[in-house]
Amino acid sequence: MQGTHRFGEYLYFSGTTFLTLGLGDLLPARGGARILTVFEVGNGFAFLALVISYLPMLYQAFSRREVSVSLLDARAGSPPTAVEFLRRHVLTGHPGVIEQALHEWELWSAQLLESHMSYPVLGYFRSQHDHQSWVAALTAVLDASALVMAGTDGARKSAAQFAFAVARHAAVDLKQVFSHRAPSEGDERLPPETLERMRAYLETLDIRISEHSAQHRLAELRAMYEPYVDLPDWMPHASVVDDWQTSPEGVAIIHADGRSPRSPMEPTERRRSGLP
Repeated sequence: MQGTHRFGEYLYFSGTTFLTLGLGDLLPARGGARILTVFEVGNGFAFLALVISYLPMLYQAFSRREVSVSLLDARAGSPPTAVEFLRRHVLTGHPGVIEQALHEWELWSAQLLESHMSYPVLGYFRSQHDHQSWVAALTAVLDASALVMAGTDGARKSAAQFAFAVARHAAVDLKQVFSHRAPSEGDERLPPETLERMRAYLETLDIRISEHSAQHRLAELRAMYEPYVDLPDWMPHASVVDDWQTSPEGVAIIHADGRSPRSPMEPTERRRSGLP
């Protein structure tokens, strides 16, 4: 552009060039300016192509992640816990249901690792519902796998080993991408009284961690992943209800007789498991 121009005019010319409007009311006059104009037009097209291709890819990866996280509301409670995850699957009464569930979460962990390492910005996309988080879901999978590995044998243990390996890989690698506050060394996530309560629940699921060797194995497994993840509870609190059992205002639905709604499990099965 010849002559003296204000900064606003240069900015206007640059914007119309980058966005490929081509209005033509301001034109480059010299060779250097023309070369820069062509270069900026090329960057404008490249930027538009990235937006068109990149954003849908991010949304698809986010959507795949959140579909599985949303399933945990009914399958592991809100927020999800390892004991509730195992209990609700076992009490369906179908053989092999734990193995199938662990295999599905093994695949989810692998997809999580691949997508969040390729597009780290996905880690900052929060879940759209209360008490839901991909980090909490990943930790619940690790907790459940560790309990199965420490307290069972056979096909169920094998499925847990595969799920644990992939989920732990995801936790460690993603820790290197995202800043994470390490838990305090003085915090004890599984004190003896909580362990005793949890053992009683797990006995009904054929998961036995009463022996010293099983408890030692559980401690070893916990040490492999707890420094890299958030640390939710192992068991649900009696006063907590699932998100699907609440009103749009977040208030728990109360039956006409004053009772709170139960989980999808049958009441007799809940009493047999010892849960409130």
